[in-house]
This record gives sequence, structure tokens and C-alpha cells, in this order.
Amino acid sequence: MEKINKLQHQCQVPRAEEKFVLQFMDSMDNYLSLFDAVSSTLRQGWFDLASARHSMGASRINSSLLDLKFHSAATTLKITNYDGTQPCFMLRKWVSSEHESSQLEDENVQSQDGSSVKSSENAEVQNERSKSLSIFGVLISPKLRASQLSFEKALETLIEIANMQSSLLYSFHQLRRVEDTKE
Repeated sequence: MEKINKLQHQCQVPRAEEKFVLQFMDSMDNYLSLFDAVSSTLRQGWFDLASARHSMGASRINSSLLDLKFHSAATTLKITNYDGTQPCFMLRKWVSSEHESSQLEDENVQSQDGSSVKSSENAEVQNERSKSLSIFGVLISPKLRASQLSFEKALETLIEIANMQSSLLYSFHQLRRVEDTKE
């Protein structure tokens, strides 16, 4: 009877190795899904940009309009929670060029319950977005604005991919460690 109870307990409680395998497989699935999502988002962004160029004219949307002088980045990448095991990447969008320490939007901020919290878009963020499109004129095609949002979303997805890759590598190393101790 004791042997049966022990066997039932072993079947019910997943071993550490099985947990790490499940975590690894889940991370891999999410990683591949995110790659598909970023591909679709970039495709939509390029399509919207081409559509905007068609509607506004090639003379209004071309690379010669871009100012090639040095500008501070409106979006930065911050690496947090680096304790030697698993880094966490965070996207800081629309950082004010006048006050580099202040930021308008912080992406991938984790709340206490672990869900992703996104700050609401306010007038300042819209102003920064409009300012970045002002080089194309006063009347901006809605497709150009949609293209801008698509590329922003693609950048956010790339940050999610980086975090998922970090999780994937961490799971792989944990699984390796379990197998090494088993041998």
C-alpha cells in the first residue's frame, strides 16, 4: 500500500526536470508566435507606408526629406533586473529630447500582479508623434500615421521577443543543470 501511495505521489507531482521542459516548450511556442506577429506587423507597416507614399506622392515621402543630423533617440532600451541569470528588457518610448531623464511612456512595466500595464496615451505622446511626422508636411496621410503605429508595435514586439529569448535561454540552462546533477 505504501508503494502505491508513493507511486501516486510521484505521478501527481511533476519533477523539476518536467517543469523545466514544460517551461522551455512554452517559451519556445511564445517565441515563435512573437516572430510571426512581428513579421505581420512589419508587413502591415511597410504596406501602409507604401500606400501613404502613393496617396501623398513620392516627392512628399522620400529619404531626401530626412534630416541626417544627430538627434537624440525618442525611444530607448533599458535592461533591468539583471542579477546574473535573466535580464529583462524594457522599452522607453517618447523620451523627451529636452529632458532626457523624463519619459512620457514606459512599456512592459509589470504591475504587482504580474500583468502588463501600459500607460494611457496622452496629449504629450500625440504631440511627440506628430512632431516626428512633421517633416512630411502639415497634412499627413492617415496611412502614414498607421505606418508609424505599426512600426512602434513592431518595436514593442521585438522587445517581447528579446524577453522571451532571455526566458528561453534561462529555461534551457536550468534544464541543463538538472540533467547534469542527474548524471
